[in-house]
Amino acid sequence: MNIQWFPGHMLETKNLLKNSISKVDVVLEILDARLPFASENPLVENLCKDKARLKILNKSDLADPEVTEKWLAYFEKQRKIPAIALCGSQKGQAAKVLNYCVSNIQRNRARKLRLMVVGIPNTGKSTILNTLAGKKIAKTGNVPAVTRQKQRTSLKNNVDIYDTPGILWPVIEPEERALALAASGAITDAAVDYYEIGFFAAGLLLKKYPNLLLERYSFLQDIPKDETLLIEEIGRARGCLKKGGIINYQKASEILIRDLRSGKIGKISFETPKDIESANETM
Repeated sequence: MNIQWFPGHMLETKNLLKNSISKVDVVLEILDARLPFASENPLVENLCKDKARLKILNKSDLADPEVTEKWLAYFEKQRKIPAIALCGSQKGQAAKVLNYCVSNIQRNRARKLRLMVVGIPNTGKSTILNTLAGKKIAKTGNVPAVTRQKQRTSLKNNVDIYDTPGILWPVIEPEERALALAASGAITDAAVDYYEIGFFAAGLLLKKYPNLLLERYSFLQDIPKDETLLIEEIGRARGCLKKGGIINYQKASEILIRDLRSGKIGKISFETPKDIESANETM
């Protein structure tokens, strides 16, 4: 599944970023801590290559903490880019971003420090902004593409921060990356098929976190042998049946995806640095 999803407002956002990046001191790139590589926009990489950056692995409360530590080390050692993991709704954690920028970013100290927040949809950019400001100044939601235009806010410590709309890139590939983004909620559900995402998520969980499946779905007698069997077990137990007792795979897949996105299954990371390195070696 190669997803092609590039609404008109995202093209506008690309142009907005291109025109605005030169006017700020540092770019805060918000990634999903569960899938830091998949949620890293190559367009941002190209636009910001000559600008000071800080990678923020948001939603760390939903990610496997051991894997998150590996990602932080990967960005700082392999990529030479500083990175911070946090839960954007926690004031103390979000404050680490400002403290880092105020202490480490070189700029003209006769004026305000200018920060720009960028990233793909639904990574929690606006949530972080609201937490830093101590009040609701940006729309938030658990669906992608809530923010639609650049918003400037003045913060303490003589800082201006700009929130920008989430931006994807025209063609998302390889297939595993597109499916990971869809499973995380970064791509609107209208652009994907729940059963295909559910099949991907089931395979991921069976491979990496089978014990969490047994804890969440107590009706499982044992770890299912494959993805289809897992979805069928969920469908039977949760009443996702059509006439004649036939499994409604679409509804059963929706249950699995909602549980995955909300963290009800547990702290899960979709990918590790080792996974990405292995994939690059086979290309």
